[in-house]
This record gives sequence, C-alpha cells and structure tokens, in this order.
Amino acid sequence: MQAQEKWDLRRCVEYALANNLTVQQTSLQANVAEVNEKQARWSQYPNADFSTNTGLQWGRSIDPTTNLYTSNELLYQSYGVSAGITVFNWHRIRNNIISADLTTDAAKMDIEKTKNDVALNVATYYLQVLLSRQQIQITSVQMQQTKEQWEVAKKRVAAGAAPELDALTLEGQYATDSSNYITARATADQNLLLLKQVLNIDAGKLFDIATPPVETIPVEPILQLQPETVYQIALQNQPAQKANALRIQSLEASMKSSRAALFPTISVGGSLGTNFSSTRDKVTGYTVKGVTPSGDLVSISGTEYPVLTPDLQINTGKKTFGERWDGWGLQMNNNFRQSLGLSIAVPINSGGNARFNYQRSKLDLKNAELNKAIINQTLQNDIYKAYYNASAALEKFNATKRTFEITQKSYDVAKKRYEVGLLNTFDLLISQNNMNKAQSDMTTAQFDYVFKLKVLEFYKGQGIKL
Repeated sequence: MQAQEKWDLRRCVEYALANNLTVQQTSLQANVAEVNEKQARWSQYPNADFSTNTGLQWGRSIDPTTNLYTSNELLYQSYGVSAGITVFNWHRIRNNIISADLTTDAAKMDIEKTKNDVALNVATYYLQVLLSRQQIQITSVQMQQTKEQWEVAKKRVAAGAAPELDALTLEGQYATDSSNYITARATADQNLLLLKQVLNIDAGKLFDIATPPVETIPVEPILQLQPETVYQIALQNQPAQKANALRIQSLEASMKSSRAALFPTISVGGSLGTNFSSTRDKVTGYTVKGVTPSGDLVSISGTEYPVLTPDLQINTGKKTFGERWDGWGLQMNNNFRQSLGLSIAVPINSGGNARFNYQRSKLDLKNAELNKAIINQTLQNDIYKAYYNASAALEKFNATKRTFEITQKSYDVAKKRYEVGLLNTFDLLISQNNMNKAQSDMTTAQFDYVFKLKVLEFYKGQGIKL
C-alpha cells in the first residue's frame, strides 16, 4: 500500500470482507454444514464393505474351511464382500437430507449476516474518521482566525491604540486553539487506527481514506424510510431473518426424521465370501510294519477270507512356504459362498431413545419458532429506534445549523466592531468561541444524522454506501 492511495468506503468494505476473521470463521462453519449435507445424501446409497485377512493360527482352534477343531498350525486366508441398502424407513433418510440441505442454506445466510455486520462496523469507523477530520478543519480555521487577530492586536499595541492586555489575551486564545487543533489531529489518528484494526490491516502500514464532503454523501429522504415499511422489507431481505426461517424448516424435517425412527425399517443385504487354509505338516512317506486281522470276513468265490488291516507308520515333515499355498485356487472355488436376505428391524425398546429424540425434536422446533419471534421483535424495535433517532438527529442538525448561522453573523458583526474599536477583545473572543462551538456541534449533528439514516438504509436492504 502506497501513502498516496486513498481508500473509499467500498474498497474498505471489500477488504474487510476478504480478511475479517469472523467472516472466515462463519464461512468455515458453512463448509462444515456442506460436508454434513453430503454425508446425509450419501446415506441413501447402498453400504458396501470388502474385507480380507491372512495369518497363522496354532494351538486348539477352528479350521475355517472345515469348521472343526484342530491342533495343527494353520495358514489361513479369507475374502468377503457385503452390501446392504435400506428399502423403506418412513422417509427418514429423505427428511435427513432435506434438513441438512436447509441447514447449509441457513449457514450461508449466516455468512451474509456477518458480512453485513462487518460492513456496518466499517462504515461506523469510516464516518468517525471523516468527522474527526472535519474537526481538524474547524480547529485549523479557528486557530488561523485567532492568529490574524493576534497580529492585528500586536500592531495596535505597538501604535498605542490598544492596551497590551488585548495582545496577551489573543496570544492565550491562540495557544488554546493550537491545543484544540493538536487534540483533533490525535483523535483523527486514533480513529484511523481503529479503522485499520477493523480492516485487519497492520498498524504500521501506510493507509489513508478518501474524504468526501459530508454534504455529498447520498442519503434517502427520511419520509422514504418509514419504520413499518422498512421493517416489512427487512423481514424479507435481512440474512438473519432468512436464516431463522430456513432453520425452522430444517427442524421440521428433522422432527419428521425422528418420528420415522419409531417405525420399522426394511432393508436388503447380501454377501460374497470364500476362504482357504493349509496345515503346516505334510506326509513324506509310510512304512508297513505288518497286518492285523480286523475280525471281519469277506466272501470270495464261496470262500471266506479274513479282512486284514495294515499297520502303517506315517512319516511327516514341514511344508515349505510355497507348498503351504498348494490348492489355493481349488479351495477358494470350493469354499465360495453367497447370501441374500431381507431384514425388518422393529424398534421395541432401546432405552426410549427414539421416542425421546422425537419429543426433543418437537421442543427444538418450538424453541426455534420462539427465537425467530424474539429476533423479529428485536429487529422491529431496532428499526423504530433508528427511525426516531434519525428524526431527532435531523431536528438537532437543523437546530445546530440555525445556531451556527446566527453565531456566524454575530461574529461577523463583532469582528467589524472590534476592528473599529467599538468592541473589546474579551467580547470578540466570546463571540468567536460561540461560533466555533456552534460549527462543531453542527458538524457532529450532521454526521450523526447521516449515520442514522445509513442504518435505516441498511435495514431496508440498500447496503452501505457513501
């Protein structure tokens, strides 16, 4: 930012909206609402899950392929896919989506409300800077007038036409006027610093604003800002009122969703799965030690022969890692399983959660309706108060303007009488101070009147403009 750059109110407001932390925080909350809305929309789609696991088990455990207990060490692997969708739940999902969508819209209205508040706040401090600079001009003129009178008085004292007290009195008044000028400069600097804080601009940065004459600031006639008319327009246009209406609609949908939880839910689901297992040991061979009669006989060609059972010694060894995966494809194919089912969940009693959630949702809706009525009532009171304040400020401005005109004429007459020696210095200073005070009061009343009209224009939805 360069020192010669002067920002008008529009640029100040735009910068504040882009950098204000409250606006950023409100925007973040709106983003959270959008995420919640997306989640609500996704709940209408089928649920799907894929799972797989691979591992070793030993000790006494269940073989996942035979479902029998075994003490052998097993290598196992399984795959599964499951999916399900809610067929009907009394529009619970649909109302959740509607509620989330309306909540998102309300959060966006909160952003607009915050932006309006920031714009009004910026305009307030902007006008304070303009007022303080007007005071600088008034005190500067006053100081210059006193200095000129002081110079004249010194010449008259030197010529013996006036007592030295006159020059000393004007010198003291000049010192007072200089002090007032310095105070006005300091006040203007402080107000500019406050404006920089509102704009979130570093205090050390060079910054200045444009200074339009207060007479050129456009204001709508007060007759066009009747409070009841402004209030009816504000009910339709103000973001806070829109946000309240959207939240009530959201809570209505949420209440319907809570009521749906009292009724059965119908769902359809299915799954696919398969598994594989392999023992650690393998047969490496066997040895026949002999035979043992089993006690059974078998008839061959009319002759009975005893059935002999061989006595075998099984030789085992450990499989290599590659051997343990032998038959993987065959097992996966043989163990492949599918399922498809319809389920109905009937809520009977779960600690009263569904019933009491429904009751709470009805109370939340009622509370939101009361909150809306309170906020609307506050808005109406604020608008009427702003209108009465603006009317009083207009009357005060007209009165102070008339006072300034009279005191200015009185000072002009007093100055002429002083120049010809018909008025003493004290009376001249009293007349001058009266005029300066009247001018200061008029300027303050004028800015106060303009600001109060701007507040009414803001409520009417015309924004903030200077």
